[in-house]
Amino acid sequence: MKLNHHKRRLMKLLLILLLGCAVSACADVYQWQDSHGDKHFSDRVHGNSKKIKLKQGYPYYKVQSVYDGDTVRLEDGRKIRLLGINTPEVQHRNQDTEAGGETAKRWLTDKLKNHNVRLVSDVEQVDKYKRTLAHLFTENNEHINVQLVEMGLAAVNIYPPNLLYADQLVAAGNRAEQAKRGIWQQAEYAVIPVDRLAKTGHSGWTRLMGKVLVIRSSRKYVYLEFSGLFQARIEKKWLPLFPDINNYRGRNLEVRGWLNKNRGGWSMLIRHPSAIKIISG
Repeated sequence: MKLNHHKRRLMKLLLILLLGCAVSACADVYQWQDSHGDKHFSDRVHGNSKKIKLKQGYPYYKVQSVYDGDTVRLEDGRKIRLLGINTPEVQHRNQDTEAGGETAKRWLTDKLKNHNVRLVSDVEQVDKYKRTLAHLFTENNEHINVQLVEMGLAAVNIYPPNLLYADQLVAAGNRAEQAKRGIWQQAEYAVIPVDRLAKTGHSGWTRLMGKVLVIRSSRKYVYLEFSGLFQARIEKKWLPLFPDINNYRGRNLEVRGWLNKNRGGWSMLIRHPSAIKIISG
């Protein structure tokens, strides 16, 4: 059954208002009836108008609790892991508090106390721990992931194929590092020369610096060998994200990530070019 002209006009007006709310995240629309019984809608109060509730353009959620600087739980029970970043650990189970961990948690707790958040997902929806992966934005369109990096409370930690906002995160990380904010002024996160890496390795997120002596390949990885004790590896399927790997040969690099045991030595998985800094050479 076709709508008459008046009903079509009302629906068009409602659609315009809804689209406006989607852009501005408003939710107030007013309805009134004239002397002919025709209904009207506006985003402003008009005479004896009544406010009607419309869904916002984005769903917003209340944060129930903050686990640490990069993980929260929503009121609906979902555990959210913030994409593209890593904050130092706080104490839990067998994990000791890392320098800066409590600071990041306090900042995030205070920041979200009076705000609801919306989620922006990327290619991967959940991680292996069944946590929802997302970028968090407040009603004021504040990008929480980027702000944590900008404050020096988090390091950039990009996992392809999740590359949304990678440029913004890297730029924020560079600014924080240059300004020596947060973790970038703490001795625990100072870069370690490869030749000082002990056989016991180094726990947590680590920065290592040294010269690439050899580049070799296996079926799955390309390896940047710094010494007999340490090598960085890049999964071949992500090589298109990197510059020509051969340009790293003989260069002094800083690499960032976590150490894994490897044949009596140590290896570090490099997932994104932001985890490599060219020093010189």
